[in-house]
Amino acid sequence: MQIPFEHRQSAHCETGVAANLLSHYGLDVNEAMAFGIGSGLFFGYLPFIRLNHLPLTTYRITTGGIMKRLTKRLGVKLHMTQFRNPRKAMDALDRKLDEGVPVGCQTGGYWLPYFPQAYRFHFNMHNLVVLGRDGDDYHISDPIFEAPVTCHRRDLVKARFAQGALAPKGKMYFVESMPSAADFPHAIRRGIREVCRTMLKAPVSLIGVKGIRKLARQVEIWPDKFGPEKALLYLGQVIRMQEEIGTGGAGFRFIYAAFLQQAATLMGMPRLQELSAEMTAIGDRWRQFAVSGARNCKGRSRAEDSYPAMAAIIRECADREAALYRELLAVAH
Repeated sequence: MQIPFEHRQSAHCETGVAANLLSHYGLDVNEAMAFGIGSGLFFGYLPFIRLNHLPLTTYRITTGGIMKRLTKRLGVKLHMTQFRNPRKAMDALDRKLDEGVPVGCQTGGYWLPYFPQAYRFHFNMHNLVVLGRDGDDYHISDPIFEAPVTCHRRDLVKARFAQGALAPKGKMYFVESMPSAADFPHAIRRGIREVCRTMLKAPVSLIGVKGIRKLARQVEIWPDKFGPEKALLYLGQVIRMQEEIGTGGAGFRFIYAAFLQQAATLMGMPRLQELSAEMTAIGDRWRQFAVSGARNCKGRSRAEDSYPAMAAIIRECADREAALYRELLAVAH
């Protein structure tokens, strides 16, 4: 049995799942709007957290945060739970599917067999929606794929209970109730204000605009601090987090730009359209940093791809983002 569900491909798993789940229940939300209202935009350089034995750089808030903020601000009641026992986790999933309820799950992408081998690595924050089952085969709407897929029970269990950093622990979630009407302008303003305050006023130097500047300082000294080989490992990790995992730094900024564009139309605020264009330009600069980093990692670097030159691009992004968030905060007050 498979629950009727409109599968829409998206750039990022959590925002895709959020938009598809709420749309299933009649709330007109797309990926960009989910990301913006959910205050998904973020930056953190967190060297004390390791992913594949290398420091974590994140360009979005913690997994699950977008969904929680989005549903709260739109008045949607969402039930989330985690498990210690795989059997109990699968029994709970099966019960909701038998009730005709689509269920979101956090998983370890490495264990999902429909992922191409080249894209498999240990990343425990991948979200998807389970739509039903036929025996031990589960029907899944994974928003980063073009069409729904199937996954055997044993593989889904492995993915739901993957080990390592940010282990999902069988996490699942589903919609319990929907609002009679959602106040989108209010939700949009709240979403914008939280992003701006976090990015501008984080009390620690590893978060927000301060964190971007911290990354720039680190990139500049990596060759001297670690030597060329280890510096490339660290640089490659930043590029992977930016461009491959969950759409990354530049990709998230493009999604946020799309959100600002939609918000400008919905709220009749043309200044948001102009700020959307600036955010797109900032995303382009992040992507130029990634291109320089990729050239270094592939042994094809040019003079303009030096570590100081890459650090300069990151500092430019920090300065431009700081100016944008200050104006956004005033506009959305």
